[in-house]
Amino acid sequence: MKLLFASDIHGSKYYAELLINAFVEEKADKLILLGDLLYHGPRNPLTRDYNPMEVANLLNKYKEKIIAVRGNCDSEVDQLVCEFPMMSTYTQLVVDNFSFFLTHGHLYNPENLPHLVNNTIFVFGHIHIPIATFENNIYFLNPSSISLPKENNPSSYAIYEYGKIEIKTFDHLIIRELIL
Repeated sequence: MKLLFASDIHGSKYYAELLINAFVEEKADKLILLGDLLYHGPRNPLTRDYNPMEVANLLNKYKEKIIAVRGNCDSEVDQLVCEFPMMSTYTQLVVDNFSFFLTHGHLYNPENLPHLVNNTIFVFGHIHIPIATFENNIYFLNPSSISLPKENNPSSYAIYEYGKIEIKTFDHLIIRELIL
């Protein structure tokens, strides 16, 4: 199974369209959204082509393929326009005998981990920085933010397929890689 991970769209129609194009081009089976989908939050600037309703409409077209968790900028009102569940603070997924713990990162994060078994892939967003590491028998993956990356990083998403993780830019440049 091929998974595409993305986080922190923050209402950008422009980046949501790039994300959907990447999802289609990558031929991924599932689109994993790690929160902060529609709203930009009070500390963030408005994103390029800020249009939360259009982002919701675009994502809703792929509702059967989406697994989403709630970010700190997501609200119950957002769930009213999203036709896929997105209010859980975390979910778990098993693919190819790998256990993925999916969360936004504002509650659970590398400094505040839930109880995890060895070799779990802890996937989170929130910090807007790409990460692909293995520490203390846990894999850590953060695809960064597609609309508001920090520390001069490019907009990016992550792909999991056959025990390999790649963090990619929208022009398909691999910026991080992790073999599980």
